[in-house]
Amino acid sequence: MGCSTLSRRWPVPAKGLPVVLRSFGLTTMAALWEETLASAEREDWGYVRLVQHLCESEAQDRRERKMQRLLKAARLPDGKTLGNLEEKHLPAKIRRQLPSLLEGHFVERAENVLAFGLPGRGKTHFLAALGRELILRHGYPALFTPTFKLVQQLLTAKKELRLETALKELDRYPVVILDDLGYVQQGREEMEVLFTFLAERYERRSVLISSNLVFSKWDQIFKDPMTTMAAIDRLVHHALLLEFNGESVRAQNARQRDQGNKNATLCPLGSTPSSAPDGADDSVPPKGQTPNQTPT
Repeated sequence: MGCSTLSRRWPVPAKGLPVVLRSFGLTTMAALWEETLASAEREDWGYVRLVQHLCESEAQDRRERKMQRLLKAARLPDGKTLGNLEEKHLPAKIRRQLPSLLEGHFVERAENVLAFGLPGRGKTHFLAALGRELILRHGYPALFTPTFKLVQQLLTAKKELRLETALKELDRYPVVILDDLGYVQQGREEMEVLFTFLAERYERRSVLISSNLVFSKWDQIFKDPMTTMAAIDRLVHHALLLEFNGESVRAQNARQRDQGNKNATLCPLGSTPSSAPDGADDSVPPKGQTPNQTPT
């Protein structure tokens, strides 16, 4: 029996139904009600198809809104996505590991991902792109933060006697990406809150870390040898280590640009390009870094 037949036998108060739907929080169904009802009557859908279409539209809209909320809360750096990740510049071993990481099973097992390498090798871009895909593909809440910023937030929370609350808030994220571990201010208080954070997540939540410092130099961060060993032990126990070696990605891109400029037609005498050259944004250090620090 179609919608038009049923509507003649049992008149539906169509004008009042959107109000009822909104009262139940079904805002998409309410917004689509009149348009969908008209289509259903015109094409003689039947009520099962009508209700299914409205429910599927509501579910799809909720999924999209959830993704937008998660992406906003993640604070991922702009422009560092899987789509513009130049995989050809990645070490062969990491290229082979990427599909497995994108499946997200390591998050279910509360395993860590540790990315090591000199500045400019693509560690930050890789981890940010991975975090974004974990949100989009699996709906995992994730948080991206420079390590120094997280440490300062935890220090403030500790001074205000709410460190436990701050750690619980971070616990809402199955994935936390700590960028530039080696740039943490190296004091005892900083070391203590960072170690506390890592210890709290051990075997419970995943931590993704980028660092210019290999493990043998982590005593520069934690100072105390025993604390350094304990931190490394907790991170490595369930972890995948990624080594970003080879030439700097920035150097490769710069060489490609130079080659492109050589092949391009020269501007007429006296004319200037209408836009800034590629990479101009890199001339200003990211917020929180000093000019002599090189971002990863």
